[in-house]
Amino acid sequence: MKGFNYSDYDGLGLAELVRKKEVQPIELVEESIKRIDTLNPKINAVINTMYEKARVTANNEQSGPFAGVPTLLKNISQEVEGEPITAGSKAFLSYRAKVDSEYVRRLRKSGVVLVGQTNVPEFALVAYTEPVQYGPTRNPWNLNHTPGGSSGGSAAAVASGMVPFAGANDGGGSIRIPASYCGLFGLKPTRGRTPVGPNLGRSWQGASAEHVLTRTVRDSAAMLDQLQGHEKAGAFHTPKFEGRFLDAASTPINGKLRIAFSVSSPIGTEVHPECRDAVLNSAKILESMGHDVEEVDAPVDGHKLAKSYLTMYFGETAATLTSLESILGRKVTYRDVEPSTWLLGLLGKATSAEELVLSIREWDKAAHQMETFHETYDIYITPTTAFPPALIGELQPTASEQFLIRTVGRIGLGGLLKKAGIVDQIARKNLARTPFTQLANLTGQPAMSVPLHLTEEGLPIGVQFMAARGQESLLLQLAGELEQSDHWIDVRQNPLF
Repeated sequence: MKGFNYSDYDGLGLAELVRKKEVQPIELVEESIKRIDTLNPKINAVINTMYEKARVTANNEQSGPFAGVPTLLKNISQEVEGEPITAGSKAFLSYRAKVDSEYVRRLRKSGVVLVGQTNVPEFALVAYTEPVQYGPTRNPWNLNHTPGGSSGGSAAAVASGMVPFAGANDGGGSIRIPASYCGLFGLKPTRGRTPVGPNLGRSWQGASAEHVLTRTVRDSAAMLDQLQGHEKAGAFHTPKFEGRFLDAASTPINGKLRIAFSVSSPIGTEVHPECRDAVLNSAKILESMGHDVEEVDAPVDGHKLAKSYLTMYFGETAATLTSLESILGRKVTYRDVEPSTWLLGLLGKATSAEELVLSIREWDKAAHQMETFHETYDIYITPTTAFPPALIGELQPTASEQFLIRTVGRIGLGGLLKKAGIVDQIARKNLARTPFTQLANLTGQPAMSVPLHLTEEGLPIGVQFMAARGQESLLLQLAGELEQSDHWIDVRQNPLF
């Protein structure tokens, strides 16, 4: 491997070297292991290693477009038989996956070598990665800042060059937010495009989708080709794309696109000037490329959608805590999970079936409104996030909030908190920094975060692009063109890469 620089290549590039026998898979795995062991003490991206299994896999012949390429999995829902799947919680420390998830099965067929699992916030509930059990993951661009969440560990691993891509999922922005904060490409597929089973037929009532975080557009596209397809017992099915997403990523757009953009928060909260500038500058770039661009807000009720999203969020947390009882073999208490998680569970238990059904109806209404919107506009652009990456610890509950949460946890006043308007307060606080990403989760549309802006402090900010359901190919075409421009932020600029 003389003269070979691992970090110069994306996943497809490494696989091409393997095919040409210019490098052996075991050499790639050893290089990845070396980078993990060197960098992880600084950024805390990887919380479980699978080195010996990886070495065995690498020494056996692999096939597929990513044959021999090392990668990491997100430590929630992406199960590997016999390996821990803790979801960032001490409550799951003794739990081991009983089977490979369908996502992992398809990933293996692509030829990858699994070298470990990445850090997540407890139950993937927040947009920063600072679980009590494992500690905070840090942003390779600046170690004082968060890489985002919930796929923050995967984003930090890719942005530091440990692996060329890593497993991620997105239930409210969890691919796009860390992509934005870490200068990566992050695509959330259309609902039903990628698998969530076999233990589930739907994840977060269809809001969540599985994919990867990547440095390059083509790696994301090629992996989507591998992941897409019918799934047994899947609640949602998107018709298979008959072409190849990989081809779309290198196919120029034919003609003008009709593009709408907005820099206004859908819930009326502040948007940082740098995030506004990222979109406004992108609009100018797209105009210079010959597209028609105008400022138009999405035709949806952002406040109603935010509340409907949180209704699901509360209910899913409560259901997770109830399911945990069968794993622990006893009643779950507030001591088993982080205080904020317990509070969300209490709010879920105080949420009625009627409220959940009405919330899902809001999703369907918004989906119809956005499909109609996309009859006029091919693409809708917003900031990915409303603020640049927060400092580590900045978004944690304050001491007084933690005291209140613990008190409520002991006496179980979820219903009273709802009546007191705590839900609206949580909505504004939790979503104020990331109010733009949930729309695509609730409508089922594909959306991507594209690295097109650096702040004055040298931190990346992504720009979000949305398209009609099933139109990942159009997003990938546009991303492929932007990637060739001078405006694309190269993640290899960061100090740890």
